[in-house]
Amino acid sequence: MATSLGSNTYNRQNWEDSDFPILCQTCLGENPYIRMTKEKYGKECKICARPFTVFRWCPGVRMRFKKTEVCQTCSKMKNVCQTCLLDLEYGLPIQVRDTSLSIRDDMPRSDVNKEYYAQNMERQIQNSDGTRPPGILGKSQNPSDMLIKLARTTPYYKRNRPHICSFWVKGECKRGEECPYRHEKPTDPEDPLADQNIKDRYYGINDPVADKLLKRASTIPRLELPEDKSITTLYIGGLGENLTDSELRNHFYQFGEIRTITLVERQQCAFVQFATRQGAELAVEKSFNKLIINGLRLVVKWGRAQAARGQEATDGFSEMGTRLQPVPGLPTALPPPPALEEEASANYFNLDPSVSPALMNISLPPNTPAPGFVPPMFQPVGLPPPPPPGHIHYPSQDPQRMGAHAAVRHSD
Repeated sequence: MATSLGSNTYNRQNWEDSDFPILCQTCLGENPYIRMTKEKYGKECKICARPFTVFRWCPGVRMRFKKTEVCQTCSKMKNVCQTCLLDLEYGLPIQVRDTSLSIRDDMPRSDVNKEYYAQNMERQIQNSDGTRPPGILGKSQNPSDMLIKLARTTPYYKRNRPHICSFWVKGECKRGEECPYRHEKPTDPEDPLADQNIKDRYYGINDPVADKLLKRASTIPRLELPEDKSITTLYIGGLGENLTDSELRNHFYQFGEIRTITLVERQQCAFVQFATRQGAELAVEKSFNKLIINGLRLVVKWGRAQAARGQEATDGFSEMGTRLQPVPGLPTALPPPPALEEEASANYFNLDPSVSPALMNISLPPNTPAPGFVPPMFQPVGLPPPPPPGHIHYPSQDPQRMGAHAAVRHSD
């Protein structure tokens, strides 16, 4: 090629030299103190075949090393990550993004035309402010509903895991826990996700991951309208800890007049009540499965009427409409108490209700002790028991003293 690394060096002014890669949050990893190696003109771009600066790093513990695959010019033309080639804004494949935005890719495929096209795009990028991608992608309209529903709002670090150890699959791996690869059973080789091509992903054709997401988008459920026309309240879930009512008001006020916004910090949810049913229906239509505030994807559902809310809570539903799971090991519900205390029968002996009330409500005799009775626990140890009532006790009649007098007489 005219841009080969080993020969025809007259076109080196078009080779790319950069100081930092263009990466998504998932490929960069969760470690803020990441270390990278930089190799100037290390490899050719897998799209335009021009040499570029290659960066290599480890995104985290027990993760595989990653490196940049395409040059920054090709990355900026499609607004994708240099490593995974997913969209930087939505985290989706190019085919999904272009399909939802109705964008048709007109990038040339031949070597000469690709080089000429890349040079023109580089010139356009240098003359722009860098806030929007060049070409037809920068001129596209606002994102569609399908794109917002499928967008990934949080990093997916599971994608950085090591590859499966082929020696372990054959039963020949001798490294054990020190093996840097995964010891897991591989997926089905006939699975479409097992055959992915980096060029197909970049050009947005025959991408199995995109086909899977597009099929999922066609089966996304819709939120049905409640039959009760008096319901104008929406349940908003997944708020997190830092979302405020003013941020919710800034989003929902465009659909109609808001009567109240109630935040439940303990459950991390809120209830937005509109003044009219029409405003609530418009808010559900524009926000269901596509509401993202401060990077959080929020759950939007219809609220419930006050009367139905209390009834459903007793039937095994919470106030937010979720079914309450029974706790194992707890006893069954106790019978309700009697209405009045006077109406409760004094059935002390668990008699059959057919027994006459006179016998069932028989009262017990008072538990009053006899005169002079001392409980056994209060009697002193070693002393004789007290005499019965009505008997005069003389000290000379004590058994110990009588034995002592007898011994004295006998000695005399």
